[in-house]
Amino acid sequence: MRLKVIDGGLSAAKEWNKEAEHRRPEHEDVRREAERRLGASGYHRSRVMEFAIGVPMPSSLRYLAMQIEYAAEAMCRLDRIPADFDSDLYWPMLDSTTTA
Repeated sequence: MRLKVIDGGLSAAKEWNKEAEHRRPEHEDVRREAERRLGASGYHRSRVMEFAIGVPMPSSLRYLAMQIEYAAEAMCRLDRIPADFDSDLYWPMLDSTTTA
């Protein structure tokens, strides 16, 4: 079996990235980054487990979700959202000593 890379998708992504570099970040961009970070932390999976089978969500995840929401709200209130809004500098991280 042979696999072939389709360049159409790659070139379209490159064009979109070029456009994104020249436009100012918007509130929706910040919201998407907040959702991405929540998803990567395991928050959504833990929340589903809590509702479905009653396994309590770790308090560290609840606290992280509050911090991420606060950071997103604070950035959205700025007159000019920083171009590097997705940098770890602006976002809280889950403490490495806790498990999600």
